[in-house]
Amino acid sequence: MAEHTPREEREEMAELLNRFEQLRAGGSPPFIEEEAFEKIIDHFQQKEQLDKALEAANMAVERYPYSSALQVRKADILLVNRRYREGLRVLDQAHLLDSRDINIYILRTDAYLALDQQDKAVALLQEALQHFEGEERVELLFELADVYDDYEDFDKVFDCLKGVLEVDPINEEALYKICFWTDFTGRNEEGIKLHQQILDDHPYSELAWFNLGAAYQGLKLYEKSIDAYKYAVAVEEKFDYAYRNMGDAYIRLRKYREAIEVLERVHELAKPEDVIYEAIGYCYEKLKQPAQARFNYRKASHLRQEDSRILYKIACTYFNEQRWESAYKQVDTAIRMHRSQFDYQLLAGECCVHLGRRKEAIQHFMQAVRAKPRNLAGWDALIRFLVQTEQWEEALLQTTLALQATKNKPLFLFYKAAIFFGNGQSKEGLLQLEEALIRDTKLLRSFVELRPSVLQNAQVVDLLARYKRKK
Repeated sequence: MAEHTPREEREEMAELLNRFEQLRAGGSPPFIEEEAFEKIIDHFQQKEQLDKALEAANMAVERYPYSSALQVRKADILLVNRRYREGLRVLDQAHLLDSRDINIYILRTDAYLALDQQDKAVALLQEALQHFEGEERVELLFELADVYDDYEDFDKVFDCLKGVLEVDPINEEALYKICFWTDFTGRNEEGIKLHQQILDDHPYSELAWFNLGAAYQGLKLYEKSIDAYKYAVAVEEKFDYAYRNMGDAYIRLRKYREAIEVLERVHELAKPEDVIYEAIGYCYEKLKQPAQARFNYRKASHLRQEDSRILYKIACTYFNEQRWESAYKQVDTAIRMHRSQFDYQLLAGECCVHLGRRKEAIQHFMQAVRAKPRNLAGWDALIRFLVQTEQWEEALLQTTLALQATKNKPLFLFYKAAIFFGNGQSKEGLLQLEEALIRDTKLLRSFVELRPSVLQNAQVVDLLARYKRKK
C-alpha cells in the first residue's frame, strides 16, 4: 500500500477534526472509527492541547468501551495531567480487557513512581517479567533499571542491564549503559566474564570489545585493556572512545609515545577537545619535551580559557626550561584567577627566587603556607629561602610556626638547628641537633644540605660520631 503524502495526511486530519467537532457540538453524531480516535488523540497531544486530548479519549472510550488501547491512551493523558490515582483506575480497566499490553505495565510504573511508591513499581515490573519475552522483556528490564537508578540501588541497575544482554547480547543501549555501571559498581570481574561470553558468539561487536577493555582497565590490567581496545578499533576504525581509553591505559603504563600516537588519532576522528590536548601535553612533559608539552597545553587553554590549572602547567614547562620570567608571567595570571592555590604560589615563589626578587618570593611562599599550613613543602621552601638569604630571625620565627602547624615534624627540628648555627648560636644548635637526631636520623642529609659548612664544626662532627656509635 502506498504511503500518504504529507498533503493527504493533512487533509485526512482536517476531516477527522471536523467530524470530532461535529460530535462535540451534539448534532447528528458522525461515525468515527477506533483508529481515527487514536489519530485525533495523538494530534491533540502533539499540540499539547491536553484538555481536548482527554475529551477525545473520553468520547472514544464511551463509544468503544472494550478497547484496551483507548483505555491506555486515556490513562496516559491523565498521568500527564498528574491525575495519577484516576489514571491507575483506568489502567485497571484496561488490564481486565488485555493483560498482555505492555504499555499498561509501563504507565502503572510511572504512576507508582510519581506517587513515591517505588516498592509497588518494582513488584509490578518483576511480575510483568514473568509474562513477557523478547523485545517486550527487554523494554521492561530497561524500565526496571530506571526505577532502580532513581532510587540509587545501583547494583540492581547493573543486574537489569545484564538481563537485557542475556536476551539481546548486542543491544547497543544496554552495552553503552553497562559500561558505565560496571565501573560505577566496581563489578569489573563480572563485566569481563559477561563480555567474554558475548564475544564468543559475537566477535565483531566493537562495543563488547570496548566494554571488555574498560573492565580490564578498571582492574588496572592495562595491557589486557589495550589488547581489547585494539580489537574494538579493528572492527570499527573510527571508534574514537576506544582510542581515548587506550591512550589513558598507555599513560598508566608510562608508554608516553604510544599514548601520544593514539590520542592524536582521537583528534583525527572527533572535534578537538581540551582534555585530549592536555593529556598529550602531559605525555610530552614526561618525555622531557617542554616545548611540545606547552604547545598542546596552549591548545587546551584556548578551549578552556577559564581553567587556571592549564596556565600553571604552561608555567611549569617554562620553569623546566629555566625561563623564569616566562614561567612567572604564566603562573601570575593563574594566581589572579585563583589566589589561594598552594601550587601556584609555591611555583611563583621559586620563580622569584631565581629572578632575585626576594621580597616577592617571601610573599608567595607565605601565601602558599597560608593556603596549606600543614603541608611541609610550603614551609620547606620558605625556611630554606630565608636561610639562604641569611634572614636568621625571620627564619627562626617561621620554623617555630612550622613546628606548631605540622605537629613538630622532625625536619623542622633539623632546620632550627641549622638556623642556630648560622646565627652563631652553636650551643643552642648542638642541643637542637641532638634532639632532632633522636627523632629521625634519616633527615640528617636535609640538615647538611641546608647548612653544609656545619660539618667544619668539630663539636658537630663529634656529636654525629658519638650518635653513630650509640646506634
